[in-house]
Amino acid sequence: MKTFNKVMLMSMGLGLFACSTPQSDFGVYQQSDGMIGVHAPKAAKESEAQDVALAECKKQGKRTVAILESRKTVIDRFSLTYIYLCR
Repeated sequence: MKTFNKVMLMSMGLGLFACSTPQSDFGVYQQSDGMIGVHAPKAAKESEAQDVALAECKKQGKRTVAILESRKTVIDRFSLTYIYLCR
């Protein structure tokens, strides 16, 4: 019986680990004026950054995003920053 409990516990742990959300390559932050900033890696496309911003806006109850600004940064991990407005 103890072996069965250990096996069940290990399989549940493995199942939870397999279903966990992978860490994103994007950095998302909300500015004080309500805009969403997305730090994107070099290889990312603008549409991928927009999808990340849209997901953040949906958490606020908004349905669309509009890009306001994109600029290069000096940060090695995130070479581009996009600023979006939630609507």
